[in-house]
Amino acid sequence: MKMTIGTILIWTGIIFIALGVLSIYRFKNFYPRILVASKIDTVGNITLMLGVVIKNGFTFFSLKVILILAIMTVINPLSTHSIARSAYFSGYRIRKE
Repeated sequence: MKMTIGTILIWTGIIFIALGVLSIYRFKNFYPRILVASKIDTVGNITLMLGVVIKNGFTFFSLKVILILAIMTVINPLSTHSIARSAYFSGYRIRKE
């Protein structure tokens, strides 16, 4: 049962990341693209890593994966925010067409 749930979560993460990468090309400007890329990275990695943890059970490896997951959940939005903020303050603006 846990193998099935883990596999479903892993495949959900892979599909989410694949569809998200395709949706990046849908947006034409920098700021919407960076928002979508941040969401893909954060949510896709959460589902992938939770699937790996469930599939392997609670081991030392799973503890390391959970630690990496906790760090990435905090670091990814912060780094995306700092990139977008530096682009804004450096004068990058979206052209109105």
